[in-house]
Amino acid sequence: MPLHTKKKHRQYLYQGDPLAAPPPPELAAILDRHRDQPDAMITVLEEIQAHYGYLPQRQLQYTARELGFPLSRVYGVATFYNLFHFTAPGRYMVRVCRGTACHVNGSQKIIDALEKNLGIHQDESTLDGLFSLQTVACMGACSLAPVLVVNDHTYGRMTIESSVNEVENLKKENAVNGEEVTA
Repeated sequence: MPLHTKKKHRQYLYQGDPLAAPPPPELAAILDRHRDQPDAMITVLEEIQAHYGYLPQRQLQYTARELGFPLSRVYGVATFYNLFHFTAPGRYMVRVCRGTACHVNGSQKIIDALEKNLGIHQDESTLDGLFSLQTVACMGACSLAPVLVVNDHTYGRMTIESSVNEVENLKKENAVNGEEVTA
């Protein structure tokens, strides 16, 4: 290092231990039900995701601390299974089936059109928190291929146009209601 360069020092501001407080009551209830069950990690993560809609980082840290697991083990289980999500989902979860029947009937073109329309890729959410886009291996509705599911509503025999129209209708509905979406 040349003598004339000045070395910068990092400055840190101690903000306390964010986990010093007990976990939130709703998380504590989940953890208490499974405290003495070392093989219940998947169940715990499923319940946390069912409550929050995803797996928030802080809740995973509390889970590791409260159940006595290394944080790496909690994350290892959560990242192994694709049913777990680490970001808040959009208000409308748009799922496109990628099963054989749907694929043969053009589901990839539907995915491409929805990505373009929403400005996101698979497994992402729009910045306004309104939409999330996912693909699913099979919806089990092969006779309706290609299939699109928005939240709990299934649409069958979809085309590029009908898929984009469904999304556009949801956008309009949200704009008419004037609801603000927060992620």
